Amino acid sequence: MKFGVKQLVTLAIAGFMASGVSAALTEKDYREIKPAQATEDGSKVEVIEFFWYGCPHCYELEPTLKKWLARKPDDVTFRRVPAIFRQSWVPGAQTFYTLETMGELDRLHAKVFDAIHIERQPFGDMAAIGAWMGKNGIDAKKFEDTAKSFAVSGKVQRAQQMSAAYQLTGVPALVVDGKYIALGNSFDGMIAIVDQLIERAREERTAARKKK
Repeated sequence: MKFGVKQLVTLAIAGFMASGVSAALTEKDYREIKPAQATEDGSKVEVIEFFWYGCPHCYELEPTLKKWLARKPDDVTFRRVPAIFRQSWVPGAQTFYTLETMGELDRLHAKVFDAIHIERQPFGDMAAIGAWMGKNGIDAKKFEDTAKSFAVSGKVQRAQQMSAAYQLTGVPALVVDGKYIALGNSFDGMIAIVDQLIERAREERTAARKKK
């Protein structure tokens, strides 16, 4: 039986798909975290975005990430963690967790990015951030009090610990299943690698279950 070029290409693609999407990954596509970090929900593959509100690339990633979230598989969980590399990043983490605690994160997460990168708001300390919040539907004093709360302080401390444990070298960083940091030369490329790493994580979880 003879095959033309079209048939051979079709067979090659089929063979590639059968071998698993993750087989296309190379060491240039990701960095492995050693030791791997535990995920919040062991029943699902986890994707974490580490970010900083003051980071221009984190801001530019948002539209691409939003599109990915709209098609995120049901067996994948997603969460954001504000990275803390230095003391000047703490107010950003406090802002994120304060909004989360107050139930205002979905409404104001993107607006905080806009305030910093478009409006050029001076968000160097919590007083300045609280004043901006007061103009955006949140009681400024309540915001500042919540930012100082035990609950928010604990989450900020945990974010700082995670920034070190996940061996981050910069942001934005997309981490898959506590094991892999996706690399890439573009935001679309990074997301494509995330998809491949998710498939790899699925394969690893399936293999682990079979060993039990």
